[in-house]
Amino acid sequence: MSHKKSKSAPSDPTTDKEPLGNKAYEKELRRLHVELVKLQQWVVHKGLKVCIVFEGRDGAGKGGTIKAITERVSPRVFRVIALPAPTEREKSQLYFQRYIPHLPAAGEIVIFDRSWYNRAGVERVMGFCSPEASDKFLAGTPLVERAMVDSGIILLKYWLEVSPAEQERRLRDRIDDGRKIWKLSPMDIKSFDRWDEYTQARDAMFAATDTAWAPWFVARSEDKKRVRLNIISHLLAHVPYEALPSAPIKLPQRKIGKIKPADHPFRYIPELF
Repeated sequence: MSHKKSKSAPSDPTTDKEPLGNKAYEKELRRLHVELVKLQQWVVHKGLKVCIVFEGRDGAGKGGTIKAITERVSPRVFRVIALPAPTEREKSQLYFQRYIPHLPAAGEIVIFDRSWYNRAGVERVMGFCSPEASDKFLAGTPLVERAMVDSGIILLKYWLEVSPAEQERRLRDRIDDGRKIWKLSPMDIKSFDRWDEYTQARDAMFAATDTAWAPWFVARSEDKKRVRLNIISHLLAHVPYEALPSAPIKLPQRKIGKIKPADHPFRYIPELF
C-alpha cells in the first residue's frame, strides 16, 4: 500500500458541515459496528496483527473515538492500552521497552490511547525529557516502526485535530460535569496555555515520523460524532478483511422446570427505579 506524505494539519480546522444528528449517527454507527465484528473475525481467522495509535491534544476526542470502536467487539481481540506515567525502573529502560510487550500478537488488534509519541508531545512540551532526548526519539522512531511493519504488524497512526475554541469548550464542560471531571487531570490544566508549544511539537513529530510505511492520518474532530464515523470507516478501509461464511444459528429446545428451586432466599437489591 502506498501513501502520499501528508502535510501538517492546520492549527484551527473549520468545517461548514452541520453537526451530525443522533439518529443519523446511531444508524451509521450500527452499520460500522457490524463491519468491525466482521473485521474482528477475519483478524482472528487470518492471524493478523493490527496496531492503532491515537494521538492528539487534550480534549481532542481520543477516548470517545476508541470507545466507539470497541463497544461492540471482544476485549480479548481489541485490546486498549493506556499506560500510566512510567515508574522509576521504566524510566531507566530503553524508551520503547515498556511499549514492546503490548504490541499485538496474531489475531489481535491493539489500540494505544496515547503511545510512545508521549516523548514527542507532553514529555517534550512539559519538560519531562530534554530536547536532545526527544530529538533522538524522533530520529529513531521511523526505524522502530519499520521493524514493526516488517514483522507483519499493520500500523495505523491517527492524530485528532481540534481547534483552540472547541478544546476549551470541552475542557470547561469537564469542569462542570461530575461524570467527566475525572478526565481533567492536573497535567491538562498545566498544558492548557501551551497551545503553540504543542503545535510546534506536533509539526516536528510529523516531519520526522510521517513515513511511507507508517504515515500519520489526521482527522478533524470538531464534531465528535463525525470524527468517530470517519475514523472507523478509514480503519475498515485500511485493514483488508472479508466476511467469513457462517452457518445459520438456531437455539436448541430447552428443558425447564424439572429441577425444584432451592429454598435459599435470594437477596434482591432494592428496586429504586
